[in-house]
Parts: sequence; structure tokens; C-alpha cells
Amino acid sequence: MQAALYQIRTAAQALLRSLGSSLWDLLPLVVVVAVFQILVIQKPLPNLGQVAMGAGLVLVGLTLLMRGLELAFFPVGERLAIAFARRGSLAWLLIFGYALGFATTVAEPALIAVAGKAADIAVQGGFCPPEHAELYANTLRYTVAMSAALALVIGVFRIVFGWNLVWIIATGYMLVVILTPLAPAEIVGIAYDSGGVTTSTITVPLVTALGVGLASSIEGRHPVTDGFGLIALAALFPIIGVLTFGLIWVAV
Repeated sequence: MQAALYQIRTAAQALLRSLGSSLWDLLPLVVVVAVFQILVIQKPLPNLGQVAMGAGLVLVGLTLLMRGLELAFFPVGERLAIAFARRGSLAWLLIFGYALGFATTVAEPALIAVAGKAADIAVQGGFCPPEHAELYANTLRYTVAMSAALALVIGVFRIVFGWNLVWIIATGYMLVVILTPLAPAEIVGIAYDSGGVTTSTITVPLVTALGVGLASSIEGRHPVTDGFGLIALAALFPIIGVLTFGLIWVAV
């Protein structure tokens, strides 16, 4: 009985710490909105009750999400990476990395929203026929997801074989510089934004766990120097992928 009470008390304390951390993270946003509303706009905030309720729901939701990630996703990702590395199966490790990158990105709400809005703008600008708007949005979405997945595969190779992250990043941005003037102007901004939507609340802990777990389980690798860097690749490769998608879309 005492052990159960201790576990409940420990869980409650951890949840309160997460709540305090979430409140601290949201506080700058609340302060900025309040200052500009009072000093610049100088009008009362409309629907103050609804705004306060929404902010409270965001606070609770963010707290539960982060606590869930700490309890489940981060440990699971790290344990799976360690298990695959100990089995010595590079093929399964690469498959896991690709599937993880694709699954966490393709269902990202921010990506779905960006792809949908990009399709609407493409139709309005004549870049995409109206009947192909859904195809455009879905192709853009899956291109970003596959690019992020490919980034994790390259990242796994980097950790396993000790490749230099600086050279990979430098080469990737050289490709971005080359492709940017060649790609249609309508796709360039979307391509650069797509690198940001891949670094979501779910993707970042899972990908970080994969890198740290893998680096921790391989002799000669250090979790700090070798385990991090996958997020940078996951943000870079979608830019290249979407720029390439723009070139192909125009050609077809």
C-alpha cells in the first residue's frame, strides 16, 4: 500500500513539474499578446473568457503531451535503437529509422495544414489546375515525409560509420543553393517552410531518442557528439525534396 502511494505521489509531483514547465514556456507568449493588446492596440481583448479557456486547455494539453512523451515515446525509441544495434542488424535499423521518420512526419498536423494551404495558393496562382489540388497537396505532403525518412537513414549511417556531420550538412545546403534558383518561384517558400514543420513535438523526442540510443550502444560512439544531429538532417532534407518536387511538377 505504501509503495503504491509513493508511486502515486511521485507521479503527481512529476506531473506538477511538467505543468510548471509548460506554464513557463507559454508565459512569454501570453506576456507579448497582453503587452501589445494593452499598450499598442489599446482595446480590450474580445472574447476574453474563451481566450482564457483556450489558453488553459493548451496548457493542460501541452503538459499531458510532454509527460506522455517522457514516459512512453522517448524510452521506447531509445530502447528500440539499442536493441537493433545489439542485434547487429543494420538493415532492420535502417528500416526502423525510415519508418519512424515517415510515420511521425506524414501525420504531422502542421504539415497537413501547410500542404493544404499550398495547394489552395497554387490553384489561385495558376501553378496547379483546380482538379489536381488534392493530388498536389498529398504529393507535397508525402514528399516531405519521405525526405524526412531519408534524412534519418542518412543519420543512422552517419552514427554507425562515424561520418562527419558538418560535411553532410554543408553538402545538403550546397544542394539547396543550387536547386533554389532552378525551382519554380511558387515552391521555394514552401520548400523552406517544410523544413520547419518536420521538427514537431512528437518527431523531435523520437528522433533524438533514436540517435542517442544508437550512439550509446555502439562502441567508440559518444551520445553527445554522435547521438545528436538527426533533427538538423530532418529539417534539411525536406527542403531539397520539395525543391525537387517543384522541378518535377513543372516538367510533368
